[in-house]
Amino acid sequence: MFKIIKGKKKGSKHESIEPPPGPNVSSDVTINHASRSVSVNDQHHQQQQQPSIVAMSVETGSVDVEVLPMLKDVPMADRHVLFLKKVQICGIVFDFTDAGKNVKEKEIKKQNLLELVDLVQSGSSKMNEIMQCEMVKMISANIFRCLPPQAHENTGTESLDPEEDDMYLDPAWPHLQLVYELLLRYVVSTDTDTKIAKRYLNHSFVLNLLDLFDTEDPREREYLKTILHRVYGKFMVHRPFIRKAINNIFYRFIFETERHPGISELLEILGSIINGFAVPMKEEHKLFLSRALIPLHKPKSINLYHQQLSYCITQFVEKDYKLADMVIKGLLKYWPVTNCGKEVLFIGELEEVLDATQPAEFQQVMVPLFRRIGCCINSPHFQVAERALFLWNNERVVSLIAQHRDIILPLIFDSLERNIQSHWNQAINELTSNVRRMFMEMDPELFEECQTRYMDKEALASEKLKQRELTWKKLEEIASDAT
Repeated sequence: MFKIIKGKKKGSKHESIEPPPGPNVSSDVTINHASRSVSVNDQHHQQQQQPSIVAMSVETGSVDVEVLPMLKDVPMADRHVLFLKKVQICGIVFDFTDAGKNVKEKEIKKQNLLELVDLVQSGSSKMNEIMQCEMVKMISANIFRCLPPQAHENTGTESLDPEEDDMYLDPAWPHLQLVYELLLRYVVSTDTDTKIAKRYLNHSFVLNLLDLFDTEDPREREYLKTILHRVYGKFMVHRPFIRKAINNIFYRFIFETERHPGISELLEILGSIINGFAVPMKEEHKLFLSRALIPLHKPKSINLYHQQLSYCITQFVEKDYKLADMVIKGLLKYWPVTNCGKEVLFIGELEEVLDATQPAEFQQVMVPLFRRIGCCINSPHFQVAERALFLWNNERVVSLIAQHRDIILPLIFDSLERNIQSHWNQAINELTSNVRRMFMEMDPELFEECQTRYMDKEALASEKLKQRELTWKKLEEIASDAT
């Protein structure tokens, strides 16, 4: 978890930085982000005593970086142009792959960014619309960039274990973090006028933010998650758009089977959004559950985001218990019969859903559900069998089972008996014996009936086996006589 940068305490009063009189107040500063070139021309400030200007080259364009005084050290009338100059310098994008390149210029940019963060954090000076516009342009120039290829794109393989991957850390993060911090403080500030801010933090800006969730740097994704969540909370007009945009990302992830490092963070945002859904739930939200969230169980990389996905799914069921039927059937549809690791995750999620399931919905799915649980109980993978048997440690699940034991016990009785007789793991044998004993105490007559039925089936199977062996023996004798 990154550490949020702290600013100064909020000032006791606001000092609005006003533009100087005259037309075209923003024309004194020109920023060309495409060429990374910046020119500053302001005779008023050149008359003040300033350090020498440093000429430098960034990528293909040349820029001049000027060491500027602190905003608090100049008269109020001069702060507007000085602020824009500082924003202009912060809009320069440096190459951070070479730590020894443009060291002085990078430090000047860093100090200006720190001052801007402190300005917004403290609320000591209220920014006008021109300043906010230029600041958002500067933020966009820094963060909206081409991301490096992901690790699996270079190797052609896809690792599903984040602990096995070498974590990518962006070398430009020391400056990017300050830019993200500035954006975060601008969004959350009580001094930010939402009517003005939404003109610049518009739908296009939000879409660009969402694209950045492709970054493999977890520190950047954490900032993006926090900022997008704050934007959603503050700008009512963005809420339907953000929900739809996140939905589209999930749809693309499902159907194009591409890897998206930010899925877990987006699901975390979505979990908070779902928590605020009103009941009764809208039909569009139910459709999103069935068409986007439930199919997210299909990708083999689910272990990277399952915790957040399970939380979202459970939130839906807790808000509308009638959705339990849809969710459980969806889990069964995408059940990973050949992936034991995913199977353990599914059983854990299933238990959370059952905790919020009512008897009527449970009754609709219990037959296919416990057929699948019976298969899990017999799994040769001891973790799958163990996790399935642990369901009987949940009082809510046991209560639902007890109400329908006459249907459920016959479905899993054979699995319990086979485990006791032949499972290779001793711990599984003991857990199975505990579940078997629970059913015996719950309904002795039903248990005895199931046991009799099981013994009859075993005897019939044994008889069929003997008949098959006799048939093969006769065929062998006939073949022998023929030769």
